[in-house]
Amino acid sequence: MDQNFSIVSLVLGASTVVQIVLALLLSVSLASWTVIFRKYFSVKEARVKTDEFEQEFWSGTSLNDLYQAAIGAARHGSPLQRIFASGMREFLKLRERRLDPTTLVDGARRAMRAAQQREMDVLESNLSFLASVASVSPYVGLFGTVWGIMHAFVGLSNLQQVTLATVAPGIAEALVATAIGLFAAIPAVIAYNFFARDIDRLSIRFESFMEEFSNILQRQVSPHPGSGTGVAAGASRFPSDAGGH
Repeated sequence: MDQNFSIVSLVLGASTVVQIVLALLLSVSLASWTVIFRKYFSVKEARVKTDEFEQEFWSGTSLNDLYQAAIGAARHGSPLQRIFASGMREFLKLRERRLDPTTLVDGARRAMRAAQQREMDVLESNLSFLASVASVSPYVGLFGTVWGIMHAFVGLSNLQQVTLATVAPGIAEALVATAIGLFAAIPAVIAYNFFARDIDRLSIRFESFMEEFSNILQRQVSPHPGSGTGVAAGASRFPSDAGGH
């Protein structure tokens, strides 16, 4: 291929508007790749830590020990661990007020629901950016192509004889914008679908855990025959029940 038709030569020879479009698309592509790598590691970390916490939760460790570990882990723990800690914290606060079992479990469930929403907001952060890059980049590239073709034909209007050799450079310069637009859009849409699927799976796991943990709490505070009623009866057994699964 002639040197004048290299990508660099085509970009340098393009009109100012097309060059601005190309610079914008390359910047967006770089930003999307940064988001993709960061999101990959953050979602992977959340998945691994969730596996570890679920394994520990169902291993027979007491809820009190799990709660103390969750408090100690703070922001470095699993998303599921923080959801558990929120529900447990609310349950313990309400239990001190000697409320009825239904109120205790409902309060813990609401606290876990709020914590789950916060965790999902963190996991879903920047997904909208990837979606925007995937949907808008091809149109921005198309705009650069249309503008480049218009610019090329305006320049050809002053020539007495137009051949393929005179038309080709201008058209090639314009088509580079479409190529860069697709280069930015394709990885973004693939990454968006990949992360959305993994995050949905984590959300389902969070929902399942919340229901199972709510059932454990319900059993702890429900009256048992010959053991008294309500919270006082369940309170003495609460720390040692890990709810084997």
